[in-house]
Amino acid sequence: MTELTDRQEKILGLVIREYIDTSIPIGSKNLVAKYNLGLSSATIRNEMAVLTERGYLRQPHTSAGRVPTEEGYRYFVQRILGETELPVAEQRLISHQFHQAHGEVDQWMRLAASVLAQHARAASLVTAPQTERARFKRLELISTQGRMVLMVLVLHSGEVRQQMLTLAEPVPQETLTETAGRINAACLGLEAEAVAALAPRFPTLGDEVLRLAADVMGKADALLTREVYRDGLTTVLSEKEFKESDTARQALRMLEERSMLDEVLAKVLSPAIGGVQVIIGGEGYWEELKECSMVLARYGVTGGATGALGVLGPTRMPYGRAISAVRYVAGMMSDLMYEMGGE
Repeated sequence: MTELTDRQEKILGLVIREYIDTSIPIGSKNLVAKYNLGLSSATIRNEMAVLTERGYLRQPHTSAGRVPTEEGYRYFVQRILGETELPVAEQRLISHQFHQAHGEVDQWMRLAASVLAQHARAASLVTAPQTERARFKRLELISTQGRMVLMVLVLHSGEVRQQMLTLAEPVPQETLTETAGRINAACLGLEAEAVAALAPRFPTLGDEVLRLAADVMGKADALLTREVYRDGLTTVLSEKEFKESDTARQALRMLEERSMLDEVLAKVLSPAIGGVQVIIGGEGYWEELKECSMVLARYGVTGGATGALGVLGPTRMPYGRAISAVRYVAGMMSDLMYEMGGE
């Protein structure tokens, strides 16, 4: 990127922020009228001409003001925006919403998609966490009523699965706890087939529990083709760019077509948990995204299950809000998965 002076950076930042808010080309008179810059309209106009020559702004029509280019947005995100955080009140609200939800991964996915769409004001996507294979971490057996026992199975990825088991006769809680302890010692780190293979070596109660645990783990393995949760499509479709451009509307199909979404995530998403990536205008790889931007992050448990989340909107998206929302929700999801796994 071509280095800019402090004054040029300030003017570029103001043009981008104004354009994000208004979606109309910004002229020098707009900036003079709204901001106390201590500069004349002619000086600002000259600086805007320099920014245009360097590829950060463009002029849609001869008599119009300027609008940002993809390079302008990139410079803004990388050099001008700086670190941003959601307001504390919004962070508390989001945290409260997540902790009010039951400890089910499916509910967290739906809530994450809803929260991202609302706070980033964009279309959101969240992929369910995925690991290579379900591996046993621990289980608990809890006596509920009569012969009914609740099995709480924690996988190495942090996922928690619950299943009711009906025994032939009531069993004291002390016996359930002792059986769970022996199972946990024998099965740590094992996959479904190995857990099932151990079942015959245990007395009747342990045998039943291990067969049920192996069945639950097998079903978890069958769900490795992870679901994508989406929200906010209606909000994005109301934006000017999506109303006026077939190309922009085509970008939303990416949220439906898994092959392209998987390609984008594989190419740009860092393996590091919590790192945020910003894709502006398709970055020269995806024609469908040339009028859009995406903000993406990975969440989950290092060395365990991870998923992706992010937002998609026009290049005129509020980057500070989008980045801070994605970063915060990714952190929240990772923390919840650690807590589920007992880390």
